[in-house]
Amino acid sequence: KQWYQRRVRGNTAVMKCAEQTPLTALYIGKLAQEVGFPAGVLNILSGFGPTAGGAMASHMDIDKVGFTGSTEVGKLIQSASGQSNLKRVTLELGGKSPNIVFDDADMKQALMGAHMGLFFNVGQCCCAGSRIFVQEGIYEKFVGEMVKMAQARVLGDPFDPQTTHGAQIDGEQLNKILGLVKSGVEQGASLQCGGSQHGDKGFYMQPTVFADVKDDMKISTDEIFGPVMQISSFKTVEEVVERANNTNYGLAAGVFTKNVDTMYRVSSALRAGHVWGNTYNVLVTQSPFGGFKESGFGRDLGEYALSSYTEVKCVTMAVPQKNS
Repeated sequence: KQWYQRRVRGNTAVMKCAEQTPLTALYIGKLAQEVGFPAGVLNILSGFGPTAGGAMASHMDIDKVGFTGSTEVGKLIQSASGQSNLKRVTLELGGKSPNIVFDDADMKQALMGAHMGLFFNVGQCCCAGSRIFVQEGIYEKFVGEMVKMAQARVLGDPFDPQTTHGAQIDGEQLNKILGLVKSGVEQGASLQCGGSQHGDKGFYMQPTVFADVKDDMKISTDEIFGPVMQISSFKTVEEVVERANNTNYGLAAGVFTKNVDTMYRVSSALRAGHVWGNTYNVLVTQSPFGGFKESGFGRDLGEYALSSYTEVKCVTMAVPQKNS
């Protein structure tokens, strides 16, 4: 989404994807050639982060870097900018997004919003709504229904139309997820379903749901980037807002309620760059997207994104006096 924003403002672009996903960028480059982009307007670079990515972040002739990825790497890019030419940087980083469900919410709508908010792209989504806060009046029912939905996901080949749940990106990420799941069990969270690798081929993780999760557990504080849902209960608006904001991240959030006053009150109080109401993961080109705190700064999409790819110049000159 960043390279076309550069083009709208008349910039050329060098696009580097993560080393785990080079084919996507190369295919975009092929499409750019097919539609007639002049040579040099869009440039595709494949390589590893510390080498290729590091060279871009510290390059003296690059004026702007837009990065989507982990908070850890985002900090390195920001540091490289300061140690090189002070290039402008925008960062869309990690998240541990809260999804809040009130007693009066439409249950079917809330279940689908929470389910897709976490399991979309098998949890490999920066704005995944992984921390589910459910008001105590509907908590038990919500957990039971969510477990059924998770267990109904079909794992398999992503090219099979029947598949609803694919594999993680690589073995390293799968092992990270399994390690965090293990910590959740050890710290006393209630494992409702999943929790293990699926099969012996590929990097498939079972859809996993934890209930009765405490805010200080690692599964509640660390970005898992996988299909692992954490559900906990709350009583009051004041309580859930404080708990939802108790994180280093601030990328996104969700609120499910039929009460418009509650919706406005909670969405205003949440420290998140994008808040969805009675839906989740809805992104449109016109709406800016980005985070607070360690989820980064700057915005993608919308008019706000375009300002990151321009320089403001003021020219003041004296002209001969005009007598007329």
